[in-house]
Amino acid sequence: MDYADQWTSRDLADDQFASFAEMSRFYIRALKARFRDHRSEFDAIKRHIRTGDIVCDVGANKGSFTYWLSRWCGDEGRLIAFEPQQGLAQRLAAVCAGIGLRNVRVEAKAVHSSSGFGEFCIPIGHQPGASLNRTSCPTGKCDVVTVPVISLDEYFRDDERISLLKVDVEGAELDVFRGARRILETYSPALIFECEARHLIGKNVGDVFAYLEALGYRGRFFCGRGAEPLSSFSVATHQRQDGEWFWKQKDYCNNFVFAKEA
Repeated sequence: MDYADQWTSRDLADDQFASFAEMSRFYIRALKARFRDHRSEFDAIKRHIRTGDIVCDVGANKGSFTYWLSRWCGDEGRLIAFEPQQGLAQRLAAVCAGIGLRNVRVEAKAVHSSSGFGEFCIPIGHQPGASLNRTSCPTGKCDVVTVPVISLDEYFRDDERISLLKVDVEGAELDVFRGARRILETYSPALIFECEARHLIGKNVGDVFAYLEALGYRGRFFCGRGAEPLSSFSVATHQRQDGEWFWKQKDYCNNFVFAKEA
């Protein structure tokens, strides 16, 4: 074996190790999300997904929800994961392919009320806070990149029945739902989403709730180990902005489930 062959073999081994490490981190994140950080949310999600369903992971990031959504809709179903950060989208697609999640399609696009292009703000040192809503930047400093933007009503055909939307878009929730109005009215997918007053400059969480309630949805919020009636939710109590890292406090509640009553 000459030097060139040795170099190629070593590079291949490095790539394989990197892929194994990335897949290991993916599994660890999925397990932590399912059994530690978002147990109640996943319990609710599982009740709304059946084998063969079409499901959306809007704001997939590193895929903490992607693995379970893919498993629960099964090989006969489809999971569309939207992640506008190109690097994260590429790595997520590679990991899903590497572990055999053949029902996952990763789209390197942001989801909004209409299609086109938008300025996407990525907080420096805090990728999970990336958003089309620049005012939601938690650090005050961000890189701005232009990304393709799509509405869900334009992305999916009229005859494609969506069963569940998981949405984590740092303040753009209302725009995502406005861009999915046809889907919400026609197919009534369950909605699992994050919504925080601190991200909604010029709007408030009540605006998001009111839009969905006008379409026939009823909501609950996740608090501790269960879901409570939305009537019990209070921004002043459950999203109290005390301290530098207030959103990490145990009694801070920012995840919601909305569904239409049968």
